[in-house]
Amino acid sequence: MTLNWKPEAASGGVVSAPVQHPGNRRLFSKDRLTVGLILPLETHPDTPAPTMRNHIQMAQRADEYGIGALWMRDVPFYDPTYGDTGQVFEPLIYIATLAAATKSIALGTAGIVLPLREPKILAKQVTSLDHLSRGRMLLGLSSGDRPAEYPLFDIDFATRGERFRDAYDVYRTVTDEDFPTFKSPRFGNSHGHLDLLPKPPFDRTPSIAIGRGQQSIEWIAKSMDGLIAPSPAVENLPVFAGEWANLVRSVHGEHTFKPIGIAGYLDLVEDRNHPFQRMRAGFRTGSRALAEFLETARSAGVNHAALNPKISRRPYDELMADLAENVIPSFPSIVPNAS
Repeated sequence: MTLNWKPEAASGGVVSAPVQHPGNRRLFSKDRLTVGLILPLETHPDTPAPTMRNHIQMAQRADEYGIGALWMRDVPFYDPTYGDTGQVFEPLIYIATLAAATKSIALGTAGIVLPLREPKILAKQVTSLDHLSRGRMLLGLSSGDRPAEYPLFDIDFATRGERFRDAYDVYRTVTDEDFPTFKSPRFGNSHGHLDLLPKPPFDRTPSIAIGRGQQSIEWIAKSMDGLIAPSPAVENLPVFAGEWANLVRSVHGEHTFKPIGIAGYLDLVEDRNHPFQRMRAGFRTGSRALAEFLETARSAGVNHAALNPKISRRPYDELMADLAENVIPSFPSIVPNAS
């Protein structure tokens, strides 16, 4: 692999970067729905932190099962008020480890707390990971929802929305442009004498909004490459997906596609025929009803479901085998990546 590794342009001109990006192609396509897992690959309903035992083997099994993506949350510090540590490991370092241990599965963040990150260093990390994973890196971004973290970084929680936009502008400038110029009130200035290397291998690493990030939905549709948000009620899925698709078309033109995804906790019970039930921030269901729900979501225009089974009381290997046998075959990954 070399740093100038690029896809060939299609006839007629340069292809939009996310369209050609392998991770993007694996997960997102109009009229299709894929499934991803939010880490850890371990159930721990009664404890704030997972053990992380056998986590590499479980990631490899998810890859073999054809699950679309693994999503890493960004939880810098443990706050007992929230009682949740995510996957414990820092997400970008963890993605590097999983990229070396897996072959095809997309690897994403859900999402990096952008107002707490230095965007130029983040850009270096993300573009490096996209090269080293051969295009499997997806950058999910959020503004964070834990006020207690912000004083540790000497940042006003109330400014997180404007910091998000500022950081994102700098991130995109240094990844998209050669010898960029910019002037940021928070993240430095560039007069065009320095350049960031490596540039993304497919011109742009997809950036996905994880929730609204204190932004307007119009700004997200204009500036980012997709949106994953908490799942609405089943009856509201057509409006949820339809409004996003209409907004994207109004901003970018009739033929533009940007994916919309849903996320939630998953309590997957052993009884395949257990009915689908809404619960706080997620679902309790058997695999048959889960597949029916995902088909409803797909028909409504949803393109991806990022599920977090950590609240389930089943062993994770059993739970993932249930998904692989009874759910994933109906919602397979779209374009396998080269190994």
